[in-house]
Amino acid sequence: MTALSPFDGPGPRRAVYSISVAAELVGLAPQTLRLYEARGLIEPDRTSGGTRRYSADNLLRLQRIGNLLTAGLNLAGVKVALELEAENARLRAELAQARARLSAREGR
Repeated sequence: MTALSPFDGPGPRRAVYSISVAAELVGLAPQTLRLYEARGLIEPDRTSGGTRRYSADNLLRLQRIGNLLTAGLNLAGVKVALELEAENARLRAELAQARARLSAREGR
């Protein structure tokens, strides 16, 4: 897989890539992206006509999925790992906010 940056192309959350372009960018077959969606690993946006559109964030997530698969996880394990990573990020952000509020109260 080619290394991507969320700064490549449009904004990281703007869904502009078709399934064929997204698949080519991450080095996967379009069928694989459909499988990952069916398994709940990725949620591309949809146009009003139902066409899948992928964002730079989606492409980074696809790369992460590939890395976890390469590390030996199966798709079920990948799903759990991604859920735990998201929860970890949420908790870290919550902790940072709590620390900021505490510092503000203490006048730091």
